[in-house]
Formats: sequence, structure tokens, C-alpha cells
Amino acid sequence: MGGSWRLSAATRVPKIYDLERETITRLTSNPGGGNLVWAPDGKHLVFGNGGNLFWVRSDGVGGPQRLLNRPYSAAASFSPDGHSLAYFETTADTGFDLWVLPLDITDPDHPNAGTPQPFLRTSADEVFPQFSPDGRWIAYRSDESGNNEIWVQSFPDGAKSRYQISAGGGSYVLWSKNRRELFYETPDHRIMVVDYREDGDAFIAAKPRLWSERQIFYPGVWNLDLAPDGKRFAVLTAPDAASSGRSSFHVTMLFNYFDELKRMIP
Repeated sequence: MGGSWRLSAATRVPKIYDLERETITRLTSNPGGGNLVWAPDGKHLVFGNGGNLFWVRSDGVGGPQRLLNRPYSAAASFSPDGHSLAYFETTADTGFDLWVLPLDITDPDHPNAGTPQPFLRTSADEVFPQFSPDGRWIAYRSDESGNNEIWVQSFPDGAKSRYQISAGGGSYVLWSKNRRELFYETPDHRIMVVDYREDGDAFIAAKPRLWSERQIFYPGVWNLDLAPDGKRFAVLTAPDAASSGRSSFHVTMLFNYFDELKRMIP
């Protein structure tokens, strides 16, 4: 999520919704599947179409530029400096794996993509990599234990240290940009939060706790995003079953009032 902007791919065409003006801008006429990811400058983003990853300005000027063409790939997260794009792709021999695409953004409107580098390739499925705010860690989902769980691994030397974060399953993971908090969605579609700290090369995570009792709607795709202030989530809510005519999904801002109150009044 970039400030007052929100991305949408519900119609398979990348769009931006301006929260303040309540207007929608179509970025391209081309279909866009997979995840939509803001670049750190807030002026560019990446979207997927099949095995392709495209770079485009947030105002749509100039049209999309292809960064990558692989058998199947989906963008997930930028490093804080914008020079690395974490994504995942699938192959017949190892399933879903995590990769990092180097980017030269000297000219941000015309980036040059380097050679993709594998970050984590195992017999398990690893998906949805997310860079930490300081760029030292990547959080992701893996089914290596037999269940989908959230893990954190050091970057760029992924083999240096690795930690399981979730307990009882996890699907999507997000870092707070201004707090030492890591969020993930549970299998029953509730949001958990994990406080963490770093001690040298060690990542020390506290016990996960429930961030909100509210169950969010899961349509089979990524269904939440964290606001830059770290206090609100944009989530999908289910269509009103009682309404007549064509149903539609809505984006709702979800606040964690009680957790915020505890911070203000120890």
C-alpha cells in the first residue's frame, strides 16, 4: 500500500484507487494476474501477467516495461533500496521457490533487470517473500513441516539463520515499516502479530498474539495489506448475501484499537 493509493487487480487489469479523491486509474489495458507490488519510491510498481513481470509508473505514463519472463513467476516485495525484487516461481523439479531479481534503477522510469538469483530452492513450496524494513531478512511461507507456516530467513545469506514464526499455520505475511512487528494471516483468516528484535545476527521473535478478532474474507487471493502507519489494514469483506443484483467485494480499513490503547497507556 502506498500512502493514499490502493492497488486492485480484481478485474485482472491493474488499477489504482485514490483513497482521498475516490477515483480509479487504469495503469494498462493489459491483463495483470499475480501480485501487485509498490516500488519504494511510491511512483512505480510491478505487476504480473503469466510468467512475465512488468514495471510501470503509478500514473500509467509510458506503459509497462517487461522485467522478467519465466515459466511462472509472481512479484512479492522490494528491498528497501529498490535494487532487489523478491519473487517466487515454480518448476517441475522443486515446485515453488524464492528468487531475487537485481535491478538497476539509476533511471527509475527505465530500470535494467539483472540475472535472477535463487534465494531458497528446496523440495518444499516457498512463496510470498517479504523483505524486512532494514533489508536484512526475508519472511515467507513454506510447507516444509507439512503445514503452511511463516518463516524468516537472513538476506542475502539465506543459509546463515532461519526461524519459524507462526504456530498453527500461516498464509500471508507482512512487516510493519515503522515498528518491530511482523503480521501474518491464520488459516481461519484472522490477523496475528509478532513482536521481534534483532541481536547481532539473531532474529528473536516473541509469541504470536491475535491482532484482531475479526475474520476477514478470503476469495482465494491475497486479501490484506498494511497501511504505512502500521496501525491499519486494508482487508476484503464478503459480499452482502442478502443484496440483490450483482455482488461486489469491498475494501475495508481494519483498526486494532485495543492494542493501540495499551501502547498509549502502559
